[in-house]
Amino acid sequence: MDILNKVVIITGASEGIGEATAKLFATHGAQVVLTARSVDKLNTVVEAITAAGGTAIAIPTDMRDQTAVGAMIEAAQKHFGHVDILINNAGQSVYAPIEHINVEQYQQIIELNLFGVLYAMQAVIPLMRTQGGGVIINISSNVSKMAIPNIGAYASTKYALNGLSLTARAELAPDNIRVCLMHPGRTSTDFGKNAMISNPTIRPNFPPGSAAGAPPVDTAEMVAAKILEAAQNEPVEQFMN
Repeated sequence: MDILNKVVIITGASEGIGEATAKLFATHGAQVVLTARSVDKLNTVVEAITAAGGTAIAIPTDMRDQTAVGAMIEAAQKHFGHVDILINNAGQSVYAPIEHINVEQYQQIIELNLFGVLYAMQAVIPLMRTQGGGVIINISSNVSKMAIPNIGAYASTKYALNGLSLTARAELAPDNIRVCLMHPGRTSTDFGKNAMISNPTIRPNFPPGSAAGAPPVDTAEMVAAKILEAAQNEPVEQFMN
């Protein structure tokens, strides 16, 4: 899809990959809708985009609240008149071995990483169908293709997201709604710092040669560039190089 003048909703846009994606899409002429729970951070990103000549609005939303997500999609549509691209980026992790996963924490990330995506898709699909099509990009992870100790809870939400997304792509193809999966690797953001950790000594046990303390492979801007590529080319799955 040519994103010039397209309306793009980006969840989890207050920092990290979401923020970088919002700024990049705006520089390419998209009209961006930023959503996350942090009002102040969202407004700071919007101010940066508009100061650079871009078009952006913030709609603070808790993606775990189905009613709030529906209202956010509706507000974006009313403001701009249409919604062309939805980027489901909001997410959080839990660090714990399977034996010691806190079930309450696990439920919280399922609600955000999976149900939040489902809520947004269910709200935007009817709009996209009515307008003749659209693109949905769900941000998964390379860990959904691996088995890394201590992040089984998080990885399992991404495994589930992959299945949901690939099935939706097949179901929605007749409506010209293209669903894509993006798989970032380790990225230089605060994602790890924001993870729920019951034991501070527990960290993802990466394979030899990619220890947890090693320098990050990608920047948020590098991942944003791949998300832009996915929006333009609409592949089934997009991986970092």
